[in-house]
Amino acid sequence: MATMAECRSALRRLSDNLAAADGDVRSAAALDRSLSCHIKDLDITFTGRLADGRIEVLDTVEGPPREKAEIRLTMTGDDLVALVDGDLNFAKAWASGRVRLEAGLRDLLKLRSLL
Repeated sequence: MATMAECRSALRRLSDNLAAADGDVRSAAALDRSLSCHIKDLDITFTGRLADGRIEVLDTVEGPPREKAEIRLTMTGDDLVALVDGDLNFAKAWASGRVRLEAGLRDLLKLRSLL
């Protein structure tokens, strides 16, 4: 099971990857939205913002998110690490229910290029 530090590191690497991307991925990551990532097996939630193509983690709270972020992710710590490492395909994980992504319709359409 991935640790909280490994999950935080994975989010940092994901942020770096988004910032270095170009084309459709860069455009999708250019949203300015509140973001939460609930790690089910650790029962913690990273909260922050997706802005200027980067993820900024502002806080870590125990349990599910206390406030509803505009973009919400839910998964296990191992799945987060595997996604960022390229060992798990996001679209397949999302379709199978391993990863849950919730957002408004316009944001989902914009984020589809990340899938």
